[in-house]
Amino acid sequence: MKNVKQILVLGALTLGMGQSFGNDLNNGNTLKDPVFTEVVMEDSKPANNMVKIALLLDTSNSMDGLINQAKAQLWDIVNKFTNAKCGNDGRPQLQIALYQYGNDNLSSREGFIQQVLGFSGDLDEISEKLFSLSTNGGEEYCGQVIQTSLSQLDWGKNPDQLKMIFIAGNEPFTQGKLNYKDAVANAKEKDVIVNTIFCGAYEQGINTGWKNGAQLTGGEYMAIDHNREVVHITTPYDDVIIKLNSKLNKTYISYGALGASKIQQQSAQDSNAMEMEEVVAVKRAVSKSSRLYSNSSWDLVDASKAEDFDIDKIKKEQLPMELKEKSKAEITSYIEGKKRERSDIQKEIQDLNSKREAYIASQQKDNEKGELENAMLTAIQKQAAKKNYRWE
Repeated sequence: MKNVKQILVLGALTLGMGQSFGNDLNNGNTLKDPVFTEVVMEDSKPANNMVKIALLLDTSNSMDGLINQAKAQLWDIVNKFTNAKCGNDGRPQLQIALYQYGNDNLSSREGFIQQVLGFSGDLDEISEKLFSLSTNGGEEYCGQVIQTSLSQLDWGKNPDQLKMIFIAGNEPFTQGKLNYKDAVANAKEKDVIVNTIFCGAYEQGINTGWKNGAQLTGGEYMAIDHNREVVHITTPYDDVIIKLNSKLNKTYISYGALGASKIQQQSAQDSNAMEMEEVVAVKRAVSKSSRLYSNSSWDLVDASKAEDFDIDKIKKEQLPMELKEKSKAEITSYIEGKKRERSDIQKEIQDLNSKREAYIASQQKDNEKGELENAMLTAIQKQAAKKNYRWE
Protein backbone atom coordinates (compact mmCIF):
# COMPACT_ATOMS: atom_id res chain seq x y z
CA MET A 1 0.00 0.00 0.00
CA LYS A 2 1.12 3.51 -0.67
CA ASN A 3 1.65 5.91 2.18
CA VAL A 4 -0.22 9.11 1.58
CA LYS A 5 -0.63 12.39 3.26
CA GLN A 6 -4.08 12.88 4.61
CA ILE A 7 -6.45 15.36 5.94
CA LEU A 8 -9.75 16.14 5.86
CA VAL A 9 -10.86 19.06 4.36
CA LEU A 10 -13.96 17.75 3.48
CA GLY A 11 -15.71 17.40 6.34
CA ALA A 12 -18.46 15.70 6.30
CA LEU A 13 -19.85 16.08 3.37
CA THR A 14 -22.44 14.69 1.68
CA LEU A 15 -25.30 16.10 0.39
CA GLY A 16 -28.18 17.17 -1.59
CA MET A 17 -27.50 17.66 -5.13
CA GLY A 18 -26.37 21.08 -6.17
CA GLN A 19 -25.42 22.76 -9.40
CA SER A 20 -22.01 24.06 -10.24
CA PHE A 21 -21.77 27.75 -10.97
CA GLY A 22 -18.16 27.48 -12.02
CA ASN A 23 -16.15 25.90 -14.75
CA ASP A 24 -15.00 22.35 -14.95
CA LEU A 25 -11.23 22.15 -14.78
CA ASN A 26 -10.98 20.34 -18.05
CA ASN A 27 -13.63 21.70 -20.36
CA GLY A 28 -15.18 24.66 -18.60
CA ASN A 29 -18.69 23.25 -18.71
CA THR A 30 -21.09 22.09 -16.06
CA LEU A 31 -22.68 18.75 -16.80
CA LYS A 32 -26.27 19.20 -17.86
CA ASP A 33 -28.54 17.13 -20.03
CA PRO A 34 -32.05 18.14 -21.12
CA VAL A 35 -33.07 14.56 -21.81
CA PHE A 36 -32.04 13.56 -18.32
CA THR A 37 -34.11 16.36 -16.87
CA GLU A 38 -37.22 14.94 -18.48
CA VAL A 39 -36.61 11.54 -16.93
CA VAL A 40 -36.06 12.54 -13.35
CA MET A 41 -38.94 12.08 -10.95
CA GLU A 42 -40.29 15.28 -9.50
CA ASP A 43 -37.96 16.29 -6.72
CA SER A 44 -39.34 16.61 -3.26
CA LYS A 45 -38.78 19.89 -1.48
CA PRO A 46 -35.18 20.46 -0.40
CA ALA A 47 -34.38 19.03 3.01
CA ASN A 48 -34.78 21.62 5.74
CA ASN A 49 -31.90 20.12 7.70
CA MET A 50 -28.90 20.92 5.57
CA VAL A 51 -25.19 21.23 6.24
CA LYS A 52 -23.38 23.41 3.71
CA ILE A 53 -19.59 23.36 3.57
CA ALA A 54 -17.43 25.31 1.12
CA LEU A 55 -13.83 24.15 0.84
CA LEU A 56 -11.44 26.83 -0.40
CA LEU A 57 -8.11 25.20 -1.19
CA ASP A 58 -4.83 26.89 -2.05
CA THR A 59 -3.45 25.08 -5.12
CA SER A 60 -0.29 27.13 -5.51
CA ASN A 61 3.17 25.55 -5.45
CA SER A 62 4.06 23.51 -2.36
CA MET A 63 0.44 22.64 -1.56
CA ASP A 64 0.43 19.09 -2.95
CA GLY A 65 0.36 17.74 0.58
CA LEU A 66 -2.82 19.66 1.36
CA ILE A 67 -4.56 18.38 -1.77
CA ASN A 68 -3.51 14.80 -1.07
CA GLN A 69 -4.85 15.03 2.46
CA ALA A 70 -8.16 16.34 1.18
CA LYS A 71 -8.46 13.48 -1.31
CA ALA A 72 -7.70 10.90 1.34
CA GLN A 73 -9.84 12.28 4.13
CA LEU A 74 -13.01 13.31 2.33
CA TRP A 75 -14.65 10.06 3.37
CA ASP A 76 -13.88 10.56 7.07
CA ILE A 77 -15.91 13.74 7.00
CA VAL A 78 -18.79 12.13 5.14
CA ASN A 79 -18.82 9.21 7.54
CA LYS A 80 -18.85 11.62 10.47
CA PHE A 81 -22.09 13.22 9.26
CA THR A 82 -23.78 9.90 8.61
CA ASN A 83 -24.69 9.60 12.29
CA ALA A 84 -25.56 13.26 12.87
CA LYS A 85 -28.95 14.39 14.13
CA CYS A 86 -30.37 17.85 14.55
CA GLY A 87 -33.20 19.60 16.34
CA ASN A 88 -36.21 17.39 15.84
CA ASP A 89 -34.16 14.20 15.47
CA GLY A 90 -34.02 14.72 11.72
CA ARG A 91 -31.01 13.58 9.73
CA PRO A 92 -29.21 16.46 8.03
CA GLN A 93 -28.21 16.27 4.40
CA LEU A 94 -24.76 17.39 3.34
CA GLN A 95 -23.71 19.66 0.49
CA ILE A 96 -20.12 20.50 -0.36
CA ALA A 97 -18.73 23.16 -2.66
CA LEU A 98 -15.13 23.34 -3.83
CA TYR A 99 -12.97 26.30 -4.84
CA GLN A 100 -9.32 26.50 -5.74
CA TYR A 101 -7.27 29.68 -5.54
CA GLY A 102 -3.68 30.88 -5.90
CA ASN A 103 -2.91 28.91 -9.06
CA ASP A 104 -1.21 30.53 -12.09
CA ASN A 105 -3.31 28.39 -14.41
CA LEU A 106 -6.39 30.33 -13.30
CA SER A 107 -7.53 33.66 -14.70
CA SER A 108 -5.77 36.69 -13.22
CA ARG A 109 -8.91 38.72 -14.00
CA GLU A 110 -10.83 36.45 -11.62
CA GLY A 111 -8.17 36.81 -8.93
CA PHE A 112 -6.66 33.38 -9.62
CA ILE A 113 -9.88 31.86 -8.26
CA GLN A 114 -12.10 29.13 -9.68
CA GLN A 115 -15.28 27.48 -8.53
CA VAL A 116 -14.56 23.84 -9.17
CA LEU A 117 -17.95 22.66 -7.91
CA GLY A 118 -21.03 24.41 -6.58
CA PHE A 119 -22.93 22.94 -3.63
CA SER A 120 -23.42 19.26 -4.37
CA GLY A 121 -24.48 16.14 -2.55
CA ASP A 122 -23.06 13.87 -5.25
CA LEU A 123 -20.15 12.18 -3.48
CA ASP A 124 -18.68 10.72 -6.64
CA GLU A 125 -18.69 14.14 -8.27
CA ILE A 126 -17.02 15.73 -5.25
CA SER A 127 -14.33 13.07 -5.28
CA GLU A 128 -13.80 13.46 -9.02
CA LYS A 129 -13.31 17.22 -8.70
CA LEU A 130 -10.85 16.83 -5.84
CA PHE A 131 -8.78 14.41 -7.88
CA SER A 132 -8.76 16.86 -10.78
CA LEU A 133 -6.85 19.48 -8.76
CA SER A 134 -3.17 20.12 -9.39
CA THR A 135 -0.79 22.75 -8.05
CA ASN A 136 1.06 25.63 -9.70
CA GLY A 137 2.50 28.98 -8.58
CA GLY A 138 0.21 31.97 -8.13
CA GLU A 139 -1.11 34.79 -5.97
CA GLU A 140 -3.27 33.81 -3.00
CA TYR A 141 -6.09 36.24 -2.27
CA CYS A 142 -7.92 34.87 0.76
CA GLY A 143 -10.36 37.74 1.16
CA GLN A 144 -11.35 37.59 -2.50
CA VAL A 145 -11.95 33.83 -2.60
CA ILE A 146 -14.10 34.04 0.54
CA GLN A 147 -16.12 36.88 -0.99
CA THR A 148 -16.46 34.99 -4.28
CA SER A 149 -17.83 31.89 -2.56
CA LEU A 150 -20.31 34.00 -0.61
CA SER A 151 -21.53 35.71 -3.78
CA GLN A 152 -21.71 32.71 -6.09
CA LEU A 153 -23.11 30.03 -3.80
CA ASP A 154 -26.70 29.77 -2.59
CA TRP A 155 -26.24 29.68 1.18
CA GLY A 156 -29.93 30.07 1.96
CA LYS A 157 -31.46 32.01 4.83
CA ASN A 158 -32.48 29.26 7.24
CA PRO A 159 -30.92 30.16 10.62
CA ASP A 160 -31.05 26.53 11.78
CA GLN A 161 -28.76 25.27 9.05
CA LEU A 162 -25.05 24.79 9.62
CA LYS A 163 -23.07 26.82 7.06
CA MET A 164 -19.28 26.76 7.10
CA ILE A 165 -16.29 27.81 5.03
CA PHE A 166 -12.94 26.05 5.45
CA ILE A 167 -10.13 27.97 3.80
CA ALA A 168 -6.64 26.47 3.74
CA GLY A 169 -3.39 28.04 2.56
CA ASN A 170 0.12 29.13 3.50
CA GLU A 171 0.47 32.79 2.49
CA PRO A 172 -0.58 35.93 4.45
CA PHE A 173 -4.35 36.23 4.84
CA THR A 174 -4.02 39.90 3.96
CA GLN A 175 -2.97 39.50 0.32
CA GLY A 176 -5.09 41.02 -2.44
CA LYS A 177 -7.04 44.23 -2.95
CA LEU A 178 -10.15 43.02 -1.13
CA ASN A 179 -9.73 43.38 2.64
CA TYR A 180 -10.41 40.04 4.31
CA LYS A 181 -12.22 41.84 7.14
CA ASP A 182 -14.89 42.99 4.69
CA ALA A 183 -15.26 39.45 3.33
CA VAL A 184 -15.64 37.82 6.73
CA ALA A 185 -18.06 40.56 7.81
CA ASN A 186 -20.20 39.57 4.84
CA ALA A 187 -19.92 35.93 5.91
CA LYS A 188 -21.13 36.75 9.41
CA GLU A 189 -24.06 38.63 7.91
CA LYS A 190 -25.02 35.48 6.01
CA ASP A 191 -24.57 33.33 9.15
CA VAL A 192 -21.60 31.56 7.56
CA ILE A 193 -18.76 30.55 9.88
CA VAL A 194 -15.27 30.98 8.44
CA ASN A 195 -12.69 28.47 9.66
CA THR A 196 -9.08 29.06 8.70
CA ILE A 197 -6.41 26.40 8.27
CA PHE A 198 -2.89 27.74 8.01
CA CYS A 199 -0.41 25.31 6.49
CA GLY A 200 2.62 26.17 8.57
CA ALA A 201 3.71 27.25 12.05
CA TYR A 202 0.93 28.25 14.46
CA GLU A 203 2.44 31.61 15.41
CA GLN A 204 3.16 32.48 11.79
CA GLY A 205 -0.50 31.99 10.96
CA ILE A 206 -1.48 34.31 13.79
CA ASN A 207 0.97 36.98 12.64
CA THR A 208 -0.31 36.86 9.06
CA GLY A 209 -4.01 37.30 9.84
CA TRP A 210 -5.35 33.74 9.68
CA LYS A 211 -6.49 33.60 13.30
CA ASN A 212 -8.20 36.98 13.15
CA GLY A 213 -9.98 35.96 9.95
CA ALA A 214 -11.59 33.06 11.79
CA GLN A 215 -12.32 34.84 15.07
CA LEU A 216 -14.33 37.61 13.39
CA THR A 217 -17.08 35.06 12.54
CA GLY A 218 -16.70 32.85 15.60
CA GLY A 219 -14.78 30.28 13.57
CA GLU A 220 -11.77 28.17 14.46
CA TYR A 221 -8.17 28.95 13.58
CA MET A 222 -6.02 25.88 13.00
CA ALA A 223 -2.41 25.37 11.92
CA ILE A 224 -1.36 22.07 10.37
CA ASP A 225 1.66 20.40 8.88
CA HIS A 226 0.18 19.73 5.47
CA ASN A 227 3.19 17.69 4.40
CA ARG A 228 3.10 15.34 7.35
CA GLU A 229 2.94 11.64 6.59
CA VAL A 230 -0.01 10.07 8.38
CA VAL A 231 0.03 6.45 9.44
CA HIS A 232 -3.01 4.52 8.24
CA ILE A 233 -3.95 1.62 10.47
CA THR A 234 -4.99 -1.49 8.59
CA THR A 235 -7.49 -3.84 10.20
CA PRO A 236 -8.60 -7.46 9.77
CA TYR A 237 -11.86 -6.16 8.25
CA ASP A 238 -10.47 -4.09 5.38
CA ASP A 239 -10.25 -6.78 2.70
CA VAL A 240 -13.77 -8.00 3.42
CA ILE A 241 -15.20 -4.47 3.17
CA ILE A 242 -13.46 -3.91 -0.17
CA LYS A 243 -14.91 -7.15 -1.53
CA LEU A 244 -18.36 -6.14 -0.32
CA ASN A 245 -17.94 -2.82 -2.12
CA SER A 246 -17.58 -4.71 -5.41
CA LYS A 247 -20.82 -6.56 -4.66
CA LEU A 248 -22.48 -3.28 -3.74
CA ASN A 249 -21.66 -1.80 -7.15
CA LYS A 250 -23.53 -4.64 -8.83
CA THR A 251 -26.79 -3.56 -7.18
CA TYR A 252 -26.93 -0.30 -9.16
CA ILE A 253 -29.39 -0.14 -12.06
CA SER A 254 -28.40 2.77 -14.27
CA TYR A 255 -31.03 4.56 -16.35
CA GLY A 256 -31.52 7.74 -18.32
CA ALA A 257 -29.12 9.86 -20.30
CA LEU A 258 -26.49 9.94 -17.56
CA GLY A 259 -26.73 6.36 -16.33
CA ALA A 260 -23.76 4.90 -18.21
CA SER A 261 -21.42 7.82 -17.46
CA LYS A 262 -22.32 7.88 -13.76
CA ILE A 263 -21.64 4.15 -13.42
CA GLN A 264 -18.21 4.80 -14.94
CA GLN A 265 -17.67 7.74 -12.58
CA GLN A 266 -18.50 5.54 -9.60
CA SER A 267 -15.93 2.97 -10.72
CA ALA A 268 -13.31 5.63 -11.44
CA GLN A 269 -13.60 7.09 -7.94
CA ASP A 270 -13.29 3.62 -6.43
CA SER A 271 -10.05 3.29 -8.40
CA ASN A 272 -8.82 6.74 -7.30
CA ALA A 273 -9.36 5.82 -3.66
CA MET A 274 -7.62 2.47 -4.04
CA GLU A 275 -4.70 4.08 -5.86
CA MET A 276 -4.08 6.36 -2.89
CA GLU A 277 -4.22 3.55 -0.39
CA GLU A 278 -6.36 0.55 0.45
CA VAL A 279 -7.54 2.20 3.69
CA VAL A 280 -8.92 5.15 1.70
CA ALA A 281 -10.89 2.69 -0.45
CA VAL A 282 -12.29 1.15 2.73
CA LYS A 283 -13.45 4.54 4.02
CA ARG A 284 -15.11 5.28 0.66
CA ALA A 285 -16.90 1.93 0.78
CA VAL A 286 -18.23 2.82 4.23
CA SER A 287 -19.51 6.14 2.85
CA LYS A 288 -21.20 4.29 -0.01
CA SER A 289 -23.05 2.15 2.51
CA SER A 290 -24.48 5.23 4.24
CA ARG A 291 -27.62 7.29 3.73
CA LEU A 292 -25.54 10.15 2.32
CA TYR A 293 -24.56 8.21 -0.77
CA SER A 294 -27.70 8.64 -2.84
CA ASN A 295 -27.90 8.44 -6.63
CA SER A 296 -31.58 8.72 -7.48
CA SER A 297 -30.81 10.77 -10.58
CA TRP A 298 -29.31 7.76 -12.37
CA ASP A 299 -29.97 4.64 -10.28
CA LEU A 300 -33.42 3.00 -10.25
CA VAL A 301 -32.97 1.52 -6.78
CA ASP A 302 -32.42 4.93 -5.15
CA ALA A 303 -35.00 6.56 -7.43
CA SER A 304 -37.63 4.01 -6.40
CA LYS A 305 -37.46 5.22 -2.79
CA ALA A 306 -39.32 8.42 -3.72
CA GLU A 307 -43.03 8.43 -2.91
CA ASP A 308 -43.96 9.60 -6.40
CA PHE A 309 -41.75 7.10 -8.23
CA ASP A 310 -43.51 5.54 -11.20
CA ILE A 311 -41.65 3.24 -13.56
CA ASP A 312 -44.11 4.18 -16.31
CA LYS A 313 -42.63 7.69 -16.35
CA ILE A 314 -39.37 6.29 -17.66
CA LYS A 315 -39.26 5.53 -21.36
CA LYS A 316 -38.21 2.06 -22.49
CA GLU A 317 -35.16 3.39 -24.31
CA GLN A 318 -33.90 4.97 -21.07
CA LEU A 319 -33.88 1.64 -19.25
CA PRO A 320 -30.81 -0.61 -19.13
CA MET A 321 -30.65 -3.38 -21.71
CA GLU A 322 -31.67 -6.12 -19.27
CA LEU A 323 -34.98 -4.37 -18.50
CA LYS A 324 -36.05 -3.01 -21.89
CA GLU A 325 -38.23 -6.00 -22.81
CA LYS A 326 -39.61 -6.74 -19.36
CA SER A 327 -43.10 -5.96 -18.10
CA LYS A 328 -43.79 -3.37 -15.41
CA ALA A 329 -44.28 -6.13 -12.83
CA GLU A 330 -41.00 -7.78 -13.80
CA ILE A 331 -39.11 -4.50 -13.64
CA THR A 332 -40.60 -3.68 -10.25
CA SER A 333 -39.66 -7.12 -8.94
CA TYR A 334 -36.11 -6.73 -10.28
CA ILE A 335 -35.68 -3.35 -8.59
CA GLU A 336 -36.99 -4.68 -5.29
CA GLY A 337 -34.58 -7.60 -5.45
CA LYS A 338 -31.61 -5.28 -5.97
CA LYS A 339 -32.88 -3.03 -3.18
CA ARG A 340 -32.94 -5.90 -0.69
CA GLU A 341 -29.53 -7.10 -1.85
CA ARG A 342 -28.07 -3.61 -1.42
CA SER A 343 -29.57 -3.16 2.02
CA ASP A 344 -28.06 -6.43 3.20
CA ILE A 345 -24.61 -5.53 1.84
CA GLN A 346 -24.73 -2.03 3.33
CA LYS A 347 -25.68 -3.41 6.73
CA GLU A 348 -22.82 -5.89 6.58
CA ILE A 349 -20.36 -3.11 5.72
CA GLN A 350 -21.63 -0.94 8.57
CA ASP A 351 -21.38 -3.81 11.05
CA LEU A 352 -17.84 -4.57 9.95
CA ASN A 353 -16.95 -0.89 10.13
CA SER A 354 -18.07 -0.73 13.76
CA LYS A 355 -15.60 -3.51 14.52
CA ARG A 356 -12.98 -1.78 12.36
CA GLU A 357 -13.35 1.50 14.27
CA ALA A 358 -13.06 -0.28 17.60
CA TYR A 359 -9.87 -1.97 16.39
CA ILE A 360 -8.40 1.35 15.21
CA ALA A 361 -9.27 3.04 18.51
CA SER A 362 -7.36 0.35 20.38
CA GLN A 363 -4.29 0.74 18.17
CA GLN A 364 -4.17 4.43 17.28
CA LYS A 365 -2.14 7.08 19.02
CA ASP A 366 -3.28 10.71 19.01
CA ASN A 367 -0.33 11.78 16.86
CA GLU A 368 -1.33 9.33 14.14
CA LYS A 369 -4.53 11.14 13.23
CA GLY A 370 -4.64 13.16 10.04
CA GLU A 371 -3.69 16.81 10.55
CA LEU A 372 -6.45 18.33 8.44
CA GLU A 373 -8.96 15.64 9.32
CA ASN A 374 -8.54 16.20 13.04
CA ALA A 375 -8.69 19.97 12.69
CA MET A 376 -11.83 19.95 10.58
CA LEU A 377 -13.74 17.36 12.60
CA THR A 378 -13.02 19.25 15.81
CA ALA A 379 -14.31 22.52 14.32
CA ILE A 380 -17.36 20.88 12.77
CA GLN A 381 -18.50 19.16 15.94
CA LYS A 382 -18.02 22.28 18.06
CA GLN A 383 -19.91 24.56 15.68
CA ALA A 384 -22.62 22.00 14.97
CA ALA A 385 -23.41 21.78 18.68
CA LYS A 386 -24.39 25.47 18.63
CA LYS A 387 -27.02 24.64 15.97
CA ASN A 388 -28.39 21.78 18.07
CA TYR A 389 -26.65 19.05 16.06
CA ARG A 390 -25.49 15.96 17.88
CA TRP A 391 -23.95 12.58 17.14
CA GLU A 392 -25.22 9.15 18.09
